[in-house]
Amino acid sequence: MKMRTLIANAKIINENQSFEGHLLIEDGKIIDIIKSIDLLEKSDNINFIDATGKILIPGVIDDQVHFREPGLTHKGEIYTESKAAIAGGMTSFMEMPNTNPQTISQKLLSEKFELASRKSLSNYSFYIGATNDNLDELIKTDPLTVCGIKVFMGASTGNMLVDNPETLNKIFELAPLLVAVHCEDEEIIKTNTLQYKEKYGEDIPIKYHPLIRSVEACFKSSSLAIELAKKHNTRLHILHLSTEKELSLLDNSIQLNDKRITAEVCVHHLWFEDSDYEKLGSKIKWNPAIKKKSDKDALFKALLNNKLDIIATDHAPHTLEEKSKSYFNCPSGGPLVQHSLLAMLEFYHQGKISLEKIVEKMSHAPADLFQIDKRGYIRKGYWADLVLIDLNKPEKVERQNLLYKCKWSPFDNYTFKSKITHTLVNGNLVYANNEINDTIKGMQLKFNR
Repeated sequence: MKMRTLIANAKIINENQSFEGHLLIEDGKIIDIIKSIDLLEKSDNINFIDATGKILIPGVIDDQVHFREPGLTHKGEIYTESKAAIAGGMTSFMEMPNTNPQTISQKLLSEKFELASRKSLSNYSFYIGATNDNLDELIKTDPLTVCGIKVFMGASTGNMLVDNPETLNKIFELAPLLVAVHCEDEEIIKTNTLQYKEKYGEDIPIKYHPLIRSVEACFKSSSLAIELAKKHNTRLHILHLSTEKELSLLDNSIQLNDKRITAEVCVHHLWFEDSDYEKLGSKIKWNPAIKKKSDKDALFKALLNNKLDIIATDHAPHTLEEKSKSYFNCPSGGPLVQHSLLAMLEFYHQGKISLEKIVEKMSHAPADLFQIDKRGYIRKGYWADLVLIDLNKPEKVERQNLLYKCKWSPFDNYTFKSKITHTLVNGNLVYANNEINDTIKGMQLKFNR
C-alpha cells in the first residue's frame, strides 16, 4: 500500500472559501479534500500532520525573482534562495534572465533548467531574455515548458535593454508566448540623471531615486508596451507596476482568464513609500523605484479591485557591501521571498485585505495568468504545493533566521504577527518548524497553452 500524507484539522483557505477540513495526499498530489475525518479509512500507511489552529493555503507562486545563478553567486544562488522561498511559503518561482551569462539563447536556457533540477527546493521555470538581436532564439521558445519572454524596456545590465523600435515591434508581433516587460523609459531617466548629477555630482542622495526613475519614465514605457500589445494582440504582462498614473492604462472590467494585458504589484511597492528612504536608504533602492504614499495607496486599491492581477517580489539580492556604495555604484534590488507572504498577512491583521484575497493574488491568479498545469489551487488531482500558517505566532526578522545568502532583509528587526510552520512541495514536507529537508528537489513547471 502506498504511503499517504494526511493534513488534519486545518482551516482551508481556497477559491474564496474558508472551511475546516482535512487533506489527503498520495504520489505528490491531492487525492481527497475531506470535511469529516471519520470518513477516512484507517491505515498505518499515513504520515499525519496535525494542523489544529492553523490555516492551510496553496503554495505561493512568484513570477519574478532573481536567484543570481549562474555567474553572480556571491549574491545568491538557486539553492539558497529557493530554501528561503520555501521557508516563506513560496513553492514555485519564475526566474529572470539577467544572470552571467545572460539567458538569451535556447542553449543557455536549457543549461539553467538542468542546474535547477539539481539545486532547487522549489518548483521552477525561467524566462528567456530579449535583446536587440536574438529574435531567432525567442521564437524557438516552447510555450509548454517556458514561463515567458522577458523584455527590459528600460535600463538594464549588459545588452539586455531592448531599445530598437523595429526589434520591439517584431518581438511583440512574433512572440510565441507571454511577453513580460520591465517598463521604464531610458531617455527620461538619462535626462533626469543629468539634472541631479549637475547638482550633487556622483553622490546623489537616495531620496531622489524616485524622481530620477520617475513616474513619467514608467508611464511612457508602459504606454508603449500596451500600444504594441494591442497592435499585435500580444499576451503582455507588465511587471512591478509602481505608480498611480499607470493604473489608468489597465482594465478591470473583464475576468483574468480573458485578459490579454495583465499587470502585477510587488510587495515592496505596497509596503514602503518615499519617506522610508530616510531610515532605510539604499536597502529599499529598487527599479522601478518606491514612490509616494499616494502611489502605494493607489496600488493597494488596484490590487483589491483587480486592476492589478497578482502579487510578486522581484526578489533581487545583493551583498550589504554592494548596497552600501554611493548612488551610481549601489545596485537596485533586495531580498524578499522569505517574507512576502508574511508581509501580506500583516496587511490582513491590519484589516486591509482578506485571507481569501491574499490566496487569490499569490496562488490562484499566478497559476491562471501563466496557465500553469495543476498548481495554485487546493483541488483533487493537483500537485500538493501547500503551506500551513499560524496566524497568531509572532516571528521576528533577525540575521540568524535569514536563509538568503546575502543575510539581510529590508524587514530587519520587524516582528511579523504570523509564522509559516510547514511547506509541502509536490507532496513532500520540505519545511517544518524551521527545519529544512533539502534531499528532495522541486519540479519544472509545465504550462497549458
